[in-house]
Amino acid sequence: MKGISGKNVLVTGATSGIGQSIAVRFAQEGANVAINYRKSPEDAEDTEKLIYKACTDARCGCEGREILVQADVSKESDIVEMFAEVKKEFGGLDILINNAGIQIPGEAHKIPFEEFEKVIDVNLKGAYLCAREAIKMFLDKGNGGSIINVSSVHQIIPRPQYISYSVSKGGMQNLTRTLALEYARRGIRVNAIAPGATITPINDAWTDDPDKKANVESHIPMGRAGTSEEMAAVTAFLCSDEAAYITGQTLYIDGGLTLYPDFLEPWSGQG
Repeated sequence: MKGISGKNVLVTGATSGIGQSIAVRFAQEGANVAINYRKSPEDAEDTEKLIYKACTDARCGCEGREILVQADVSKESDIVEMFAEVKKEFGGLDILINNAGIQIPGEAHKIPFEEFEKVIDVNLKGAYLCAREAIKMFLDKGNGGSIINVSSVHQIIPRPQYISYSVSKGGMQNLTRTLALEYARRGIRVNAIAPGATITPINDAWTDDPDKKANVESHIPMGRAGTSEEMAAVTAFLCSDEAAYITGQTLYIDGGLTLYPDFLEPWSGQG
């Protein structure tokens, strides 16, 4: 896609799932990719291997390079150090992908506050702090930049027993819109993707069970779950020059899940 080759990209939570696929896709597009991991560099080895394999198999002549950067995005000090490392290695940043996220289920009236706070700290506070540091770097460089927040269909669809996750993603929607408006005239675009049901490790509870998977997919108008590669493709598009006039938007990649699928068949009594 136009305008990605040679750009410096940071992907948080890039060790598996959607974040991993995004890192691979940007490498295929010729970008320099900073792969964020939380604990150990070994956590990011699979991502590095996938990048090498994808670029080799496609013979795409990938000319970018990859670095591994550690940070627990719930901690401000880690985030500041991570961005300093990216600046040291790449000289600056052009694109931030706020992908790191967690979910902790439980009935809303029983969830310990510490667990609620942990989800908010990673999913929302971490996204803001990373965006803050990225914007500083964009402004210092003076060439604008792009931020993609990986949200969820649950920013608008309530998800019982996942109150902290739903709240964090609802906040991410407003984070996206507010930052987009505030920095639009300074060449910084901020958008979000909102995946629906996606086959990733975080969803092993239903993707690995044929009956549960069939039940999930029965609620999706297109009749199937999405893939992390599909999420990565849309992310790359939104960061490319092809999407240069798009900001403040959330693009739902959900197979129609947000189309009120219960209305596939009329049930209002209109016959």
